[in-house]
Amino acid sequence: MPKSKKKYPSIYVWSYLEDYYKNKKQIQKIVDKVFSSGNLILSNEVLNFENEFSKFTNNLYGVGVNSGTDALQIALMAIDIKKNDEVITVSNTAVPTVSAIVSCNAKPVFVDIREEDYLININLIENKITKKTKAIIPVNLYGQSANYDAIKKIAKKHNLKIIEDCAQSAGTMYKNKPSGSYGDLAAFSFYPTKNLGGYGDGGMIVTNKKNFYQKSKKLRKYGMTKLYYSEEHGINSRLDEIQAAILNFQLKKLKSNIIKRRKIAKIYNENLKTKDLILPIENKNNYHSYYVYVVRHPQRSKIMKYLADNNIFCNISYPFPIHSMKGYKYLKVKNNDLKITNKMSKQIFSLPMYPELSYEKLERVISVLNKF
Repeated sequence: MPKSKKKYPSIYVWSYLEDYYKNKKQIQKIVDKVFSSGNLILSNEVLNFENEFSKFTNNLYGVGVNSGTDALQIALMAIDIKKNDEVITVSNTAVPTVSAIVSCNAKPVFVDIREEDYLININLIENKITKKTKAIIPVNLYGQSANYDAIKKIAKKHNLKIIEDCAQSAGTMYKNKPSGSYGDLAAFSFYPTKNLGGYGDGGMIVTNKKNFYQKSKKLRKYGMTKLYYSEEHGINSRLDEIQAAILNFQLKKLKSNIIKRRKIAKIYNENLKTKDLILPIENKNNYHSYYVYVVRHPQRSKIMKYLADNNIFCNISYPFPIHSMKGYKYLKVKNNDLKITNKMSKQIFSLPMYPELSYEKLERVISVLNKF
């Protein structure tokens, strides 16, 4: 009889379950403590997390909100972005970066990215600035920080505000300072997949400017500073006590988890020899946190199918640039204007990357890929 092929367990691009099973007792204890306290929304756990996370990012103030999307929108509202204002950002990002701008009735203006690192091309920013430009939202993508030395010079020259989109860069460093400490405000997401992820939605705005802190805090609760009285139009966006308590627990592990991510990236970097597979780079002055390990290949569909046939499941971040989506066609962006963005969207994909990824699974991914 022919020998049966060895069956390997499925390997996914990300999983929270291994972390949960390892920390199950602590997580359940945290949840029980919150439920037993009688406080579920905007109480001591949120205050504690706001204090701890703002310190972690070298900021004086933190405002816990419902999601990273809301963090961006409230940050934009806090700097008085209004109808017909323009905000410069990238199209190679998650939809929330742009939806937050549009929700403020402002216009997103896209700058192309660099082929080397997928980050905003700082040399193209000034060409996009007009009299209507009010802010820049650089996206610290995939766990790597944008070039804030250059961005801050441009912003100062043209009197623009900077809001860091740090949804993917908790724990990232630029010039030995944490992601989130370079802008006028910064917006973080604590969606479960993130470096610092909760067990549901969550986000935070951090800032060193008291006026932006006070306004953001007011805007997250209908524009109220006292109960049932709105001083200005705001939204409902509150971080709940359970997520804040879990995130405080996860924050204590963030630095060690990023070290694990960096070790996985190093193993990939040193052992992947797949023809035409381009590996990520770590820019000078950056401490890459490897939220995702993004590679690219001219035969992406073929290579991803090959991996899936071997029970290795990858992800694409992001297959559709924002400007190409039906919901944003009205912006009438010319494809020639974003050549690198369009090119990369057809080639990039993410390999399995999370702190609990075992050496055996990692070895399997590398072995299979190198046989492609």
